[in-house]
Amino acid sequence: MHYNGYAHIHTIGCQMNVYDSEKLGTVLHALGYQLTRHPEQADIIVCNTCAIRHKAEEKAFSFLGRFAKEKRKNPRLITVMAGCVAQQEGKNAFQRLPHLDLVLGTQAFSRFSTHIAALKSGQRQIVDTAPSDVIFETLPDDTAFAENPVSKFVTIMQGCDNFCTYCVVPYVRGRERSRSWQSIVAEIEILAEKGIREVTLLGQNVNSYGAKENSLSFAGLLEKVAGVDGIHRIRFATSHPKDLSHDLIRAMADLDKVCDHLHLPVQSGSNRILKKMNRGYTAELYLSRIDALRSAIPDIGLSTDIIVGFPSETSEEFEQTMALVKQVGFDSIFAFAYSDRSSAPAAKFSDPVDDTEKMARLNRLLTFQDTMTQKKNEQMTGRVVQVLVEGVSLKQHDGFVKTTPHTRQMTGRSEANKIVHFPSDTLAAGDLVEIKILNAYPHSLWGTASGTVMP
Repeated sequence: MHYNGYAHIHTIGCQMNVYDSEKLGTVLHALGYQLTRHPEQADIIVCNTCAIRHKAEEKAFSFLGRFAKEKRKNPRLITVMAGCVAQQEGKNAFQRLPHLDLVLGTQAFSRFSTHIAALKSGQRQIVDTAPSDVIFETLPDDTAFAENPVSKFVTIMQGCDNFCTYCVVPYVRGRERSRSWQSIVAEIEILAEKGIREVTLLGQNVNSYGAKENSLSFAGLLEKVAGVDGIHRIRFATSHPKDLSHDLIRAMADLDKVCDHLHLPVQSGSNRILKKMNRGYTAELYLSRIDALRSAIPDIGLSTDIIVGFPSETSEEFEQTMALVKQVGFDSIFAFAYSDRSSAPAAKFSDPVDDTEKMARLNRLLTFQDTMTQKKNEQMTGRVVQVLVEGVSLKQHDGFVKTTPHTRQMTGRSEANKIVHFPSDTLAAGDLVEIKILNAYPHSLWGTASGTVMP
């Protein structure tokens, strides 16, 4: 392979961006570049961006802004803004980052290598935000396994057709389109051959996979992926409550490899706010889906997203959200204070909630959930859970009794997506092991191995 130098890829945002960054890394590797964690060594700097929240957008501009000085020292340095902010800003990105070389939109990744060649030939300030009906696909190479040799993300679809009023995804990632199930399974088979034991299937709304193409349903895709030898666990995100079918719930219950965990964003407990968000369901429908899930999978772990302080949200409507959170009893939540995104319809809504009030509501919700999570974790004490070992734990617990002075402290996740730490000198990343839970803490469980399920 011709050696071209080093490339550094900085990822901001969601799981899908992590996956997309790996694909960009695969392209650069094929061009002869080696990935480096040290941006000061790099000949190409790529920032793969997220536009979901204003803070993430500002992080992208801040990161790329650091390289203006380096660019003056080394004019051959190539700087790239990729992803959602690139798609949203287009040529306007050059106003804040005049040293930027390439603005690569979300649907232009298939043309990445062509643009890199043009930049190496002397072109500058290239913008590509043209739409595409084709999903960019590359099979994983060895660069994809450097960070996590056990678990990988696999995008099964791109874009979104839901047009929630607070969300920019349909505008920056385009309309919903699904990959063929054959290409998805082929990618996962390669991952399994490389030692990957867990895959997380990604999409803005995985529940509607294949619907527009009149293809295999998402429940059918889960069955296909479960048939791949070497894959022990299957997770997926994100699910939309309005499309959570009985067939999908049944598939989750029946397929042993599908983890007993679901991230099901509710966003609000107020029907008026849900309608204003254009979510397509009521709080009552959401709760009925939760009942169906727990009826089919009693031990299922549940997490959710909540937006606090959506325009015109009253104190009474926030209380409705609190009541729903208490009724469901989530294992964890991801909660955010609403912030305007310029291209989303909600940015034009009147009657905003005062920032101080938004933060007060958010802190109250998070404080309650911390108590609920601790209670949920304490209920696990004494139970035996199956854990997929991810590696040596970076977190050490002073009160944890080790079996020997030299025992490594390992970490992994349960099927319900709870972090579990335990001592072992023999277990390795990728092993499935049964762990008896001895102690519960706010964000993790601690236990001891009671038996290996599968090495």
